[in-house]
Amino acid sequence: MRIIQISDTHSKHHLLTDLPPADVVVHCGDITENGTEEELLDFLNWFIPLPYKHKIFVIGNHDLCLWDAIDIEDLPENVHFLQDRACEIDGVKFFGLAYNHSEELIPSDVDVLVSHEPPLMILDGENNTHWGNAPLRNRVFEVKPRYHLFGHAHGFHGTKKLHGIVFSNAALLDNFYQLKYGPKTFVL
Repeated sequence: MRIIQISDTHSKHHLLTDLPPADVVVHCGDITENGTEEELLDFLNWFIPLPYKHKIFVIGNHDLCLWDAIDIEDLPENVHFLQDRACEIDGVKFFGLAYNHSEELIPSDVDVLVSHEPPLMILDGENNTHWGNAPLRNRVFEVKPRYHLFGHAHGFHGTKKLHGIVFSNAALLDNFYQLKYGPKTFVL
């Protein structure tokens, strides 16, 4: 299974052209800039027709219109809004943790954890400024998913493997909200 990961597009998703082929595309939140329903609809109208068998997304701190959402009506079966829930695709269990929700919701049998926030001290900042979540870090090392996909920390786009877990920050915009990075690709 080939996975493409993107995050932090902040309503600039239309700038993403010629995305590579894959089976699953995962967006790790901050799909909108101002959190409006109009921005969300624009994103969904772009995301749903993408040529991938499955599409997964979670929300970020900018996606205010979805903070309290449990589900989104009328999404196609292959589009998965993972707001504190899991889905299984070809035997791979994905779990999406909603922004600012308890890491205790993460099940112990997850293969790919998708969150907006990074775990503390992993691709989340430098020097004395870190955007990561300490309890999330503790839970990730307890659960040990194969992959933890996230964004949020602009400028720290990258991948790191620790204790058998691949951590990936796919924030595509830099600190000035300009498209700087490309999507991450993984093969499971």
